[in-house]
Amino acid sequence: MSDSKHGRLRTLDAPGVLPALKPAYLDASPALGLGPLDHPPRILLLYGSLRERSFSRLAVEEAARLLHHFGCETRIFDPSDLPLPDQVAGDDHPAVHELREHSLWSEGQVWCSPERHGQITGIMKAQIDHLPLAYKGLRPTQGRTLAVMQVCAGSQSFNSVNTLRVLGRWMRMFTIPNQSSVAKAYEEFDEAGRMKPSSYYDRIVDVMEELVRFTVLLRPHADRLVDRYSERVEQDRPVAAASAILSSI
Repeated sequence: MSDSKHGRLRTLDAPGVLPALKPAYLDASPALGLGPLDHPPRILLLYGSLRERSFSRLAVEEAARLLHHFGCETRIFDPSDLPLPDQVAGDDHPAVHELREHSLWSEGQVWCSPERHGQITGIMKAQIDHLPLAYKGLRPTQGRTLAVMQVCAGSQSFNSVNTLRVLGRWMRMFTIPNQSSVAKAYEEFDEAGRMKPSSYYDRIVDVMEELVRFTVLLRPHADRLVDRYSERVEQDRPVAAASAILSSI
């Protein structure tokens, strides 16, 4: 599930145990036929609360178990020692470097935030703010797929997922159509931190199935889909004559 050399990845307990799932209704290979499956889809998961019993983290862990079941490789980043943006000169901090490394590694991402005062949390925003559009000539987020989720203390709301969609678009990611919002999250997890069977859990299954499909579908074409005229001009990178002729046919 995770690479032990990275100190800020959470270890996922019981990755193969899915008590809330109805296996007879699950498409175990949701991306079959949509693209090459020569390597597992690489998914980075971010959550937005540092509480010991963080429902955004628990929701992310449920999502990671499902992704594992679908054959993905997952990494859950622990932001507990992540500094605030601009707190450290040049963002030169081990947690920032590691977060960016995981984002570069990923082909898709899951962002899950609690809704606090009608918006995403500062912890969630800080992680996104530490992911630059361009970093050492590389793009940590551009061309990746993105699934957005939120957990609510009260009735169901969509403020956080709507904001995460805006941020995903700003980071030049392909945010999938489906999303998850878990109302009264404190009622939806048992004492062991596992999600109970419910329509909210079913929606997370829907979202993860869709994320896998879009990731496999788009990843062979990601570089082509985000290629831009303005960047070719800036980098003095003319289009080859043969490519120009082919594109006009």
